[in-house]
Amino acid sequence: MHTLHVELGARSYPVYIGRDLFSDPELLCRHIRGGQVAIVSNETIAPLYVPRVREALGERQLITEIVLPDGEQYKTLHTFEHILDRLLRDQHNRSTTVLAVGGGVVGDMAGFAAACYQRGVDFVQVPTTLLAQVDSSVGGKTAVNHPLGKNMIGAFHQPTAVLIDTDTLHSLPPREFAAGLAEVVKYGLICDAGFYAWLQRAMPRLLAREEAALAEAIERSCALKADVVAADEREGGVRAILNFGHTFGHAIETAQGYGNWLHGEAVAVGMVLALRLSAQRGWVEPGAVGILEELLESARLPVNIPPDMPPSSFLDLMARDKKVLDGRLRLVLLRAVGEACVVDDVTTGELELLLRAAVGRADTTC
Repeated sequence: MHTLHVELGARSYPVYIGRDLFSDPELLCRHIRGGQVAIVSNETIAPLYVPRVREALGERQLITEIVLPDGEQYKTLHTFEHILDRLLRDQHNRSTTVLAVGGGVVGDMAGFAAACYQRGVDFVQVPTTLLAQVDSSVGGKTAVNHPLGKNMIGAFHQPTAVLIDTDTLHSLPPREFAAGLAEVVKYGLICDAGFYAWLQRAMPRLLAREEAALAEAIERSCALKADVVAADEREGGVRAILNFGHTFGHAIETAQGYGNWLHGEAVAVGMVLALRLSAQRGWVEPGAVGILEELLESARLPVNIPPDMPPSSFLDLMARDKKVLDGRLRLVLLRAVGEACVVDDVTTGELELLLRAAVGRADTTC
């Protein structure tokens, strides 16, 4: 087992990465301070892992199991309210711990509920998908979606611990596994050119789910994110680079209907668009775009936009993105591989030129 730390002063917490972490009850229980626990999972994950988590918890004053429907389309205020209903019905108090067992949707909703319930209670992340393990479980962003925009309603609420059991990845469907690889690739692009080069060599091993390669990819991704979050917890500055590809990607997810394109699939296309825009500005070599597309395609991810998204659709949805500040759209671009920057001077003309070219390469695979 490897342990990383997200250094946030009084809100610091460990990230444990290893195999069969459920077999060590003390590891989980040391981060639960009260006698009450609410386990939040979904219909797919709960039968696989909730019994093992419940066994690790041992005897408790109160354990509530909250099983949600599976899918991004259920990441809504209605489902969020259902979590709160169960906490209230079972009389959970301020010492309770919300335990999120599942992917990014479960973690986001459980964390948001923990942030709001009685003005904030503890929660622990037990991510079971690659995307959640390398991205959404670390950093304290919690939210639900709105029909007009992804993750528009939420809060910053840090977990007390993150337990990443890599054994859970062996039951992950290929499409969801590939979606997680998009976020792994992102870390190399934005802040670690050496890691990006390693990924180009290691992608066959990652797709084969070789334990050593997975452990290295997860640990390096989490370490990079932990450093960025420690420097800027609430995204007032450098943390915004973690949104590379996300403004374009969120527009795709919103337009296509949440769940029809997976988050990682949309981010993969968004990264290609952001890198093309960087090349359009002369900041990176045009050949960098082809290298990224080849890497993403080898990971079985899309690289082109959906066929039914004209530039006007992108521009309208991107204008509503939560990263718009004082009417100016902020985008993450690359000055070089491994060197991201946030800009707010991209013109409508630049975006239209980029998106008109993208329409001709529209993707029908997702």
